[in-house]
Parts: sequence; C-alpha cells; structure tokens
Amino acid sequence: MARLFDLVIRNGTVVDGTGGASFEADVAIAGKRIAAIGKVLDSGTEEIDAKGRLVTPGFVDIHTHYDGQAIWSQRLSPSSSHGVTTVVGGNCGVGFAPCRPEHREMLVSVMQGVEDIPEVVMSAGLTWEWESYPQYLDAVEKRHHDIDFASQIPQSAVRVYVMGQRGADREPATVDDLTKMQVVVRDAICAGALGFATSRLIIHKTGRGDAIPTYEAAETELEAMALALRDCGRGVLQAVFGVPGRSFEDEIDLLSRLTKLSGRPASFSMAQDPAKPDAWRNVMRHLAEANVGGPAIRAQVYPRPVGMVLGFDLSVNPFCLCPTYQSLAKLSFDQRIAELRKADIRARLLTEQPIDPLVPLSRFGRAFERMYPFGDPPDYEPPEELSVAAQAKARGIEPAELAYDLLLENGGRSMLYVTLANYANGTLDPVFSMMTDPNCVLGLGDGGAHYGMICDSSYPTYVLSHWTRDRKGKRLSVERAIKALAADPASAVGLNDRGILSVGGKADINVIDYSAVALPRPTVRYDLPAGGRRLDQAASGYDATIVSGAVISRNGTPTGALPGRLVRGQQATPGQ
Repeated sequence: MARLFDLVIRNGTVVDGTGGASFEADVAIAGKRIAAIGKVLDSGTEEIDAKGRLVTPGFVDIHTHYDGQAIWSQRLSPSSSHGVTTVVGGNCGVGFAPCRPEHREMLVSVMQGVEDIPEVVMSAGLTWEWESYPQYLDAVEKRHHDIDFASQIPQSAVRVYVMGQRGADREPATVDDLTKMQVVVRDAICAGALGFATSRLIIHKTGRGDAIPTYEAAETELEAMALALRDCGRGVLQAVFGVPGRSFEDEIDLLSRLTKLSGRPASFSMAQDPAKPDAWRNVMRHLAEANVGGPAIRAQVYPRPVGMVLGFDLSVNPFCLCPTYQSLAKLSFDQRIAELRKADIRARLLTEQPIDPLVPLSRFGRAFERMYPFGDPPDYEPPEELSVAAQAKARGIEPAELAYDLLLENGGRSMLYVTLANYANGTLDPVFSMMTDPNCVLGLGDGGAHYGMICDSSYPTYVLSHWTRDRKGKRLSVERAIKALAADPASAVGLNDRGILSVGGKADINVIDYSAVALPRPTVRYDLPAGGRRLDQAASGYDATIVSGAVISRNGTPTGALPGRLVRGQQATPGQ
C-alpha cells in the first residue's frame, strides 16, 4: 500500500458529532485535515488500531479562563486531559487585555477575586508583553500549546483601559468613553477576538472585595458594544447574570435586545437555583420565546452539580474563615495538619464564628446540608442521606464536627464536595432537561480558574461515563452526548471547522475506550508559577487525543506534541 496519509485510524466506531448513528470506518488524516472517512486502502505513516473504540471529534469547551495559563503554560490542562481540543477564554468579562501598565494591578485583582487565581501566580506568570488586545493575541500566538485557544475581549478590561479609575469605580461611561470602547472592541474583533464578554453577577468581586467594573453597567454601554459587533459583522456576546432585583427573564430580554441590535448570537450561564428549584422551567420557556425571530441565544449549562471542593489543602473549608484557622493558614501543610489534630485547636475551631469573607464563595464552606464526602472515584450525584448534615444528625453530633473529622482522614488530604447549584432536590433530572433543551449548550468548565476550589473542566469525561453509561435514570445516547460536547458548542461560537468528523474538517479527534472511561478524584498539584496550587483531575479511557493531526496524548500521557494554536475569530465550515 502507498503511504498517502500521515495518520490512519482503522476499524473504529465513528461517532461523527452530527448526532447520527455511529458506524464502522477508517479515518485518514493528511496534514491538519481529515482526508477520508470509510474504507481506507492506502496506509499512513502512523496508524492506530481503533477496533472496539469510539472515534469522535475533539471536544470544545466554550467557557474557560485560560487567559493567563495560555501565557505561562504550554498545556491547557485539565481540559486537554478530557478530550477537549479547543477552549475559549475571556469569559465573564474578565481577562488581561487590553491593559495599560498602570492598570495591571487592578486586572489582577479582578481575576483574583472572580476566578480564584492567586495574585502571586499571576505576578510570576504574566509577561505583560502587550497593552492592546491585538498585542495580547500576538503574545498567545507566539506560544504553542497542546490544544487550540480562542479568546473573547472582556468588558472589565475594556472599561478600565478606556476610563481608568473611573471605570474601576463603575462610574457611568460618557459618550466619549463609549466611542473609545467601540474602537477597542472593533479592533479586537478584527484582530481575531471570538466575541465580547461581560458579567453582571453580584458575587463577582475583586480581590479586595469590591464589585467588579462591569457590575450593573448601563444598557447604553452594552448597546455600544453590540453596535461594535454589528459594525464588524461577526462575533458573539457572552454574559453572566445576577443583579439583585432583576430576574433571569429580565436579563434574557436585555440580551435579546442586544442580539437584535447587533445581529449576533449570544449565550449566558444558566443553572438550577437551590433557593428557587423550579425557576429554571420558566427561564427555559422565556428563552424559547426570545429566540423566535432573532439571532440565537443559548443558555450555557453544566452537566453535573456546580460544585466546590473543600479541603485543608484547598482555598475553602468549613473553618477557613475562623481566626484560629487563619493563623495556621501560612504553615506548611504537614505543620497545619499537626496543629489541627490537637484537641484544643479542634475545640476552638468548632466554637469560633467565621468572619465575613472577601470572596463570597467562601461562605458556602459551611453549607453542610449540601456538603458530601468526596471519595475516589467521586460521586457527583450522591444521595441526600449522605450529606454531612444528614450523617451528623443520624450520629447525634454537629455537622461541623463530622466535617472536621472527615477532612483529617487520609493524612489530612480528604475532600468534601458542596453542591452550589444544579442539585436542589438531590437529583440531576432538571440538568438532563436543560442539557437536552434545544436552546441550551454545554459549557462552564471554567478551566484555568478557581484553582483551589473547583475542578469542573473534567465534565466531558463525566458526560461520557455518567450520562451515557452509568447513571440510573434518564441518560443520553453516545451519539447525542458527542454532539453536545463537540459540534453544538463549536457551532454556538462560530467555530464551524471543528466539532464534526468530515472530509476537509480539522483533524481534532479522540480515540476512546468507552468501557474504560472514568474519573478519579482530583489531586492537588503545586505546578503553577511561583509554586502556586491547583486542583487537577485526570481521566482514563482516552487511548489517543489528536489536535490538527498530531497525537497530543496516549492513554492519558502527554506525548509532548504542541500543535495547539491561537484561533483568530470564527471559522468557516469546510468547503465553504
């Protein structure tokens, strides 16, 4: 046989991302593109026997925060460990560009507060070889990564860049300010920004506890940004909602006005609120009505509880806001655990009241009724009777006592899991309904953020293991799950050259041992700049992950290949 191809994946079960039935076929790759799908007679320089394996498109996560990690690291992990081959940054309106030198501290503070990235990590890892947003894209483009990275321009950065301290202080933008902001956004879209992102979420605070620059930004300001996208004729809008006194329906109406004004699609973060467990139904109905006759608005939904991992080696635990614990926080881990094992320290921490946090998420470190042991493998849909509150009640002790003792197990490295959203009644059935709603798209992996409290970028592996195979109750077909992980998010942001296995399409591919797909519990690593800490989560079942025709990992082990590149703007469907 002539060697016409660089790589041939043979005898696999192709799940092509369209949602159609799977089929047996070979997949041939030439360069960075898929050259043939079917019976391939010619050989490849390299071949993979995929008999009994799924062959799928690479997955696309449209909600991450790798804006900094794309500067200081070649690997965009954990995402790249879970079959993800393209990630999108700049979400929630936070990022590092554009930025004048005098505003670096402010943007770092915003990222520290909103995304739980330690200041020392950013100070050590960011090179600041840019000021404008196009210069930031150039800086990313100079670096090679394991997977592709696309970026949206964040409104907080735009506001501070144009308005300086007035922008940080959330003063209303003048007409001149808006004109300058439009120029910045247009330049960014022309340079390759995938879109424009903002946050209206009250719990998004700076590292000093202040509201972020975009909180309660006037509609006229958002309209100006929408008009900038209209001028460019491309780009998406992304938003996070959460202004007291405004319902999700109110915010969808706002987003609908912006999409109609700009002619561009949009998305927003959506989850089941534990305080209003049925409100999501009305939101979905309202969203369907808003999508009649206008550019598409998609609710980004997360396929398991939106949760936070607690531990004595992590950012949050039930005692992290207690004065005694804070006096121990700067000790080494071993020293801290030794102190925590002392009876007098335990007694003191069990009676102390926590102080008010600068980071609002820290409050949930005592949500005992929504707190569960986090085993290995972790259970992301645990029965309610296993909550710390329920177990403590059954034992006749206080929940804090049980949480304290559980966290000291395994040498003090045990973890607990708090379900913040999507798990109001101890079931993921509402999540299933949102996942399968035509106006929703999977997202919210948050890779590159919340390093010490969240490890949600592993969700593709969870979708494959739990939602298509292991769950008792409603499940997804493999074909529908792959479409939801690849084609649907890619299409939602205009990355139309990926997400589907087709001749001429980008050769981003996973070869998956479906029966072996599994998630272990996250581990703590100290591999960020300045020795910073992060949660990392591996996966099993990925025989190979391929980006632009190059194998970046085999059986979960990186090969060292770095084919990942900056993606500049929306991409055309192959052949168009």
